[in-house]
Amino acid sequence: MKRKASSFRMQCAAVMLGFFAMSFVDCVGTATNYLKESFHLSNTLANLCPSMVFFWFLVCAVPVGMWMNKIGRRKTVLAGLGVTLAAVVLPLLYYRLAGMMLSFALLGIGNAVLQTSLNPLVSNIVRGEKLASFMTAGQFVKAVGSFSAPILAAWFAAAYGKWTLLYAVFAAEGLVALAVLARTEIREEASAGLGSFKGAFSLLGDRAVLLYFIGIMCHVGIDVGLNTAAPQVLMERLGWPLSRAIYAASVYFIFRTAGCFLGAFLLAKFSPRKVFCASTAFILAALCGLLLFRQGGVLYACVALVGLGNANIFSIIFSQALLHNPRQENEVSGLMITGLVGGAVFPMLMGLASDGLGTQAGALLVLAAASMYLVFLTWRIYSPAG
Repeated sequence: MKRKASSFRMQCAAVMLGFFAMSFVDCVGTATNYLKESFHLSNTLANLCPSMVFFWFLVCAVPVGMWMNKIGRRKTVLAGLGVTLAAVVLPLLYYRLAGMMLSFALLGIGNAVLQTSLNPLVSNIVRGEKLASFMTAGQFVKAVGSFSAPILAAWFAAAYGKWTLLYAVFAAEGLVALAVLARTEIREEASAGLGSFKGAFSLLGDRAVLLYFIGIMCHVGIDVGLNTAAPQVLMERLGWPLSRAIYAASVYFIFRTAGCFLGAFLLAKFSPRKVFCASTAFILAALCGLLLFRQGGVLYACVALVGLGNANIFSIIFSQALLHNPRQENEVSGLMITGLVGGAVFPMLMGLASDGLGTQAGALLVLAAASMYLVFLTWRIYSPAG
């Protein structure tokens, strides 16, 4: 009995280290703001930086889901950690715009592999109604890494003049995650795999899967988009320098972290629909506040409220999609992670809207549209109580 308990703890530790490594992708918003200042980029060009990361979710996620059927989920996670480790080492060696674009591309590929394989790997450790709660706990660990990144980047920039030293911290954690998972065995169940890329996308013919897919796109669009836009909003409205405004990204992730921690308990007590409904209401109200107000304290409160509301959206949608089609978990996972391409689509739309209107209000309007879709999706979330 003790051996089994120890094995379970080791499995949990390995998976949670993987979730932390998954957070590296969230530094793209912070990196984009520093790159915009360093290389004097326009809003449209700067917002192409997140696109270099999240474009790869469209390309890689479904093939990874099928590849995972052959080699297994654990080995696929190990491959994702390896590519991610290469991505975070590159900026330490070559800090040029071209080098950062390559780093972003590798980060996107590695994260697409991680997101596609790590979430279904969790279902080999925890099953049933506890899955959403456990995945939310993983998102909490991921959020810890996310809110730490802007703080560490600002500190390294002030203390050493090199914000990219943040990547040294990432590299150390990624190496530990790789080593721990390599030594951990996780029993996996066979999956009824699909034989082709076309076959995987045919799952979008299921209306529920399609709606969940779009919901993931909107969630990630809000996540990446606000992370990038919040400092720009504060700089535009309040005249703050980037060194001060960049902390808005940390405020977002701190409250998203708190939301994940709270959500792990709320989802164990309340139905997913109730938590989802409250979350979407927070997001929409806060984005309206960001559009209307100009006071620093109020703007920070709105950023915090978006973080709190967006904390549990992913885990609820993802777990709903897996439970909807449990016989094809790998393929459904690949499709849902493909939805992270929203992190490429929405920043591009935001950049175009901001440059077109000459104000960050354009970016906020794009995010508000995404939040309205999530409000609509509330009615598709399963509730045992009806």
